[in-house]
Amino acid sequence: QVQLVESGGGLVQAGGSLRLSCAASGRTFNSYAMGWFRQAPGKEREFVAAISWNGGSTSYADSVKGRFTISRDNAKNTVYLQMNSLKPEDTAVYYCARARSPRVGVRQGEYDYWGQGTQVTVSS
Repeated sequence: QVQLVESGGGLVQAGGSLRLSCAASGRTFNSYAMGWFRQAPGKEREFVAAISWNGGSTSYADSVKGRFTISRDNAKNTVYLQMNSLKPEDTAVYYCARARSPRVGVRQGEYDYWGQGTQVTVSS
């Protein structure tokens, strides 16, 4: 069984930065792509960013391109989301997820394991 535990969320002012981490259990972490999704109050969960099994390929939602960076450390079974120039509309619960394949995916159905989420609140 795979477990994903997110950390690093919190309250930050607009323009600030946060780095989210997602620690994964299991020895097959480096065989799968990983992704970050978010869900704001009253909205559906949406794709944020994804990274391939070896970090060679990434994908971002248009709303975060140029501000967020996804990375991974396979030796530590951890994936990161560096968030800069945060805006109030970035406020959401952020979820880490493991893909069903090594390749980057942007649809929720392409992911089979999910963390519990970490709250990010950006004040104006």
